Amino acid sequence: MSNKYIYQFFNLDSFIGILGYIGFIIFVAWILSRIIKYLILQIIKTRKVDRFGRTSIQFLRNSVKFFVGIFALIFIVITVPLFRSKAAFIFSGAGILAAIIGFAAQAALSNLIAGAFIVIFKPFRVGDYIKLDDARVGIVEDITLRHTVINNFENKRLIIPNSVISTDSILNHSIEDSHVLSFNNFKVGIKADIDLARKIIQEEAIKLPNVIKDTIKDSKEIDVRVIDVHPDHIHLRAYVWLIEPFKEFKTKCKLKEAVHKRFIAEGVDLPIPINKQINL
Repeated sequence: MSNKYIYQFFNLDSFIGILGYIGFIIFVAWILSRIIKYLILQIIKTRKVDRFGRTSIQFLRNSVKFFVGIFALIFIVITVPLFRSKAAFIFSGAGILAAIIGFAAQAALSNLIAGAFIVIFKPFRVGDYIKLDDARVGIVEDITLRHTVINNFENKRLIIPNSVISTDSILNHSIEDSHVLSFNNFKVGIKADIDLARKIIQEEAIKLPNVIKDTIKDSKEIDVRVIDVHPDHIHLRAYVWLIEPFKEFKTKCKLKEAVHKRFIAEGVDLPIPINKQINL
């Protein structure tokens, strides 16, 4: 838009005209950002993109509003004569102001840079199952300019600044391989038939839908080991490979329930606390 057309619709020599023009540019920038976001969303929906590509596109979509806003601000300064004539003076004498703003915006800038590094180096992606600690675990839902959104298994959103999550150690369950080795612990009585208990655990584990069965021809291929022998119980552990890490907890619960029912039905000796043994 040239100055000729600008002056035709707006009187940029008056305060009201400048306000109207600024409002118009902001409105156009808002419409433009909405259109770009919509087009990017259509790309995500219609094209098959892996998690790396989806993360980059989604981060770009989240960045559109910010960059269109910066462009609109620069455009207003350049095209409004009052601002353009003062721009050199403002920028030349703005050293102290820039330092103050820079200090105040340090956290925001660090989040922006950290977000860009996350997208570039990809320690995690949108859709990954990650764990920072026992309280912060879930599926990455979004990566914005400022923060990363994690949806935990209670359907609650954890909002973590990018500068924080980029410096934390992260356990990523699905960055390269979605298969996960699940440790399933069981306790049987000190006089229990270990071979029978192992057989029951193997048979029940192979029935579960999330267990990898491609290479399992015999239930004995699921490894069940004696971890330790205590005064009141024997500790068994089943090493079960699962297809989907998101369903590990549910699979563990189902396996524990099924094995416990089989233990009772087939008379496997169950552990009795030492204090109850003494009372007997």
